[in-house]
Amino acid sequence: MSELHHAKLHAGLYTLAALLLVGQATWFYLVGDYTRILLPALLSPLLITAALMRLGQPETARLSAYLVLVCGYLLVAMELPTQSSLANFWLGLPPVLTLLLLPLGPAMLLNITLTPIWLLLGESLLDLDLTLGYLSLVMLAGLAPWEILHQRALLQATDPLDEECDAIRRGALHDRLQSECERAELLNQRLAVLVIHLPQLEMAGEQFGPGARGALLRSLCDAVARSSRDHDLLGREDEADFWLVLPDTSENGALLVRQRLEESLQRTVLLDTGPVESRLTQCHLRQGESPQRFIQRLQATAQRHAES
Repeated sequence: MSELHHAKLHAGLYTLAALLLVGQATWFYLVGDYTRILLPALLSPLLITAALMRLGQPETARLSAYLVLVCGYLLVAMELPTQSSLANFWLGLPPVLTLLLLPLGPAMLLNITLTPIWLLLGESLLDLDLTLGYLSLVMLAGLAPWEILHQRALLQATDPLDEECDAIRRGALHDRLQSECERAELLNQRLAVLVIHLPQLEMAGEQFGPGARGALLRSLCDAVARSSRDHDLLGREDEADFWLVLPDTSENGALLVRQRLEESLQRTVLLDTGPVESRLTQCHLRQGESPQRFIQRLQATAQRHAES
């Protein structure tokens, strides 16, 4: 799921919460409970503000989460002392809300720190069952995001593909390149690698956001797919450096791939950054050269691209 989709989903949930608070304030007005109208009436525009902030720059996403969390805490603090029949519900809301809005570590620390406050407001500090139930909820609710983080880390460790594009990761690239070097030496074949640098990538992310950055990466991957063979391999060596591994490819063959790729990238014009700029150099495995030495030579070529 993309970051933009996440932002829209969160903004929609914040807006829904604001509408529910407007409905609560309206209900208090209709039943004549005027003393309880003020807080939901004040919190609803704050939630709308948080929704707009969530749709803004990525730097404001965490601030919008804190704003929603403060609104939730204020609402619970108002409702918990007056809802004796629903005390368990209101007492369980803060830890769950905190875990949904904050990273796991800060959320657990905040939940444990605020435990006495919520138990005092619910008049259940001396109730052993409620206290143990609250602490159990804090611990058990924390298992879900912990498991999600664990599975994500496991997936990242085993998935060879890069997070942002269809190239493989640096570690998988080096392993595959070493295998191709050994294969070329064993079968007496030639091996070429195109070193590709995208000088616009960092600027696109800083000035135009992740959308422009993603479009630039997709353009490169699409151009490589059009210009190379099915068994050729694109890997991401660094932030803006890519290696296109061309097994069993002569110097003339690598030159043709390079020319096709350069022409394809030059014809690609993006809305934010304009024509795609690239720096390409072809390198060939020398007779008797070790895989480690070849990788070092490719890295030196990429470094020269970055500095030029």
